[in-house]
Amino acid sequence: MTGGHGQSLAIVVFLGFVAVSLLLCGLAAADLDDPEHFYAGGSAAFGPVGGGLAIAGDYISAATLLSTTGAVALDGADGMLFAGATVLSLYLVLRILGEPLRRGGVFTLGDFLADRLGDPSVRRALGVASIVVLTPLLLVQLATAGRIMAAMFGLPDGALTGCTVGGGALMIGYAAVGGMRGVGYVQILKVGVTLTALSLLVGIVLARFGWSPLALFDAARDRSGAGAAYTHPGLHFGPSVAGRLDLVSFQATLLLGAACLPHITMRLHPLRDARTARRAVGWAVGPVAVVCAGVVVAGLGACALIGRDAVRAADPGGATALLMVTGALDPVTGGARHSMLFAIVACAVFATTLAAVAGITLAAASSIARDLRVRSARGAGDWSAAREIRRARTGIVVVGAVAVVLSALLADRGRMTLISFSFTVAASVLAPVLLYALFLPGHSATGVRWTIYGTIPLIVLLLTGSPAFTGSPIAVFPDHDLHWFPLQTPGLITIPVGFLLGLMGRRTRSDPARHRSWQPREAAPRRRATLRQRAARG
Repeated sequence: MTGGHGQSLAIVVFLGFVAVSLLLCGLAAADLDDPEHFYAGGSAAFGPVGGGLAIAGDYISAATLLSTTGAVALDGADGMLFAGATVLSLYLVLRILGEPLRRGGVFTLGDFLADRLGDPSVRRALGVASIVVLTPLLLVQLATAGRIMAAMFGLPDGALTGCTVGGGALMIGYAAVGGMRGVGYVQILKVGVTLTALSLLVGIVLARFGWSPLALFDAARDRSGAGAAYTHPGLHFGPSVAGRLDLVSFQATLLLGAACLPHITMRLHPLRDARTARRAVGWAVGPVAVVCAGVVVAGLGACALIGRDAVRAADPGGATALLMVTGALDPVTGGARHSMLFAIVACAVFATTLAAVAGITLAAASSIARDLRVRSARGAGDWSAAREIRRARTGIVVVGAVAVVLSALLADRGRMTLISFSFTVAASVLAPVLLYALFLPGHSATGVRWTIYGTIPLIVLLLTGSPAFTGSPIAVFPDHDLHWFPLQTPGLITIPVGFLLGLMGRRTRSDPARHRSWQPREAAPRRRATLRQRAARG
């Protein structure tokens, strides 16, 4: 595996992935002549196998590969818990929400809640919540894509902005040209590339330790310098009461938040039927479980071969652990980027990041185009299909351009804080909204608005006052310590508040006149035809 041609291999594999991805998006674009194909062409076209793999592709992100690997390398048992919660979250969303969220003519959470509650006024609130959740994730993914591209090509730090712009241009092309179906093809391709690269890496790591997971775990514990604490939960947040509460808060946030991310739920709406939804569970959860098992092995390998202190010195959050372990396994003259193993793993990480960016961008633009648009008094039926698709593609370009600019400005500042913010909003806002709408009879649009507009400001307040914002090595402002809230993840407070606000708002009913005046898009033409027939008979 050693040699000086690793960088050339990285370029070849990178260009091959981009070419195949653009070809798939171009093939998918031939059928995007109406909103149904553009927004929902993915899972509906693939069936249970392709639909499940596309869901898995959307779910696997840079955080899954890089941050979880780093968490295992630095925190041992805590990182393994995070990986397990990632898999369990996807299983729960597919088992509990998979069938209820399946609905024809529904493309966003705003569409679903407006149809479910019979009140279109929730669209704007859901649109706001979706953008708040997706924007930080998009910024983190774009920054990661730029950094990985620079590493593959051996470019200096000054080229990061150019690499970020290049990755953003590719993601805009995937989403705008291919729509949901094209992005789905890219996600399936990404799953194959990621599983192949991780399988190779895991095999090499285990071979170093006699194919014994126990020997690998013992070596990681011994090299960590933390002793028995490495094998027990609590190393990441500390043994104090606040640390234990923070661990519970983080786990609850990850479990609920990852399950309700808008770009994941968007793939559940077009599943054909209940049987397809049930069969897609295994095809989605299986690859994610394999990936998470792989990053656990890679994280333990990074700690065992490099050492916990060296991993932390390279990045306080451990985000470089996955790429660092490739250099330890395949050392070559000139540095890790000339390693064949580094080339393969880096390309897999880049493919993962780029595909995740495309899926998030499509979901954000869809929410802008459908949930935040100004609707005329005559209703949504007056929008032509061509105008709908033009608006969605314009939204993709706008979202992508703004995200590229913000990502270039922020660079890697507060990466973990941004991820924590997105997951906390998803767990504290979207989870109560969806669960109440699906399983609480009589839930109202007012309850939805209370949850959204009451919980998001609380999350911002607590997070900006926490160690995740100031005072810790991974904070937005690590050199200043102004925190007054002890938990890095405020989900332990904000999740119950989100559910409570939904119940309180449920007691206040929306204006019934609004319910009577609203009609679903498909029903409006039939209602007008019925009225004309009655007038003719009269």
